[in-house]
Amino acid sequence: MNPIECVVYRCSKQQDMYVYLRADLLPADLPAALRARTGSLSQVMLLELTPQKKLARVDVQRVMAELAGPGYYLQLPPNGLVEAYVNYGGG
Repeated sequence: MNPIECVVYRCSKQQDMYVYLRADLLPADLPAALRARTGSLSQVMLLELTPQKKLARVDVQRVMAELAGPGYYLQLPPNGLVEAYVNYGGG
């Protein structure tokens, strides 16, 4: 598998959730539902991924496969602890 350049973004709506986005894409290219769930994205780093690269919490092969396909990978918080947000029209 060829190296893939990506940009890692921190999600504002969820602590410890990150989006890996292929470097030729913009956050606006993400699906609307995902953008709504992540909130604003802050760039954390630029990476060149290779099969030999070690990532702290995710398998680099899986990230590379997703970047080669849809172009992004969503890294969830440790143990899948995702905060739930309730939106209601109460007053």
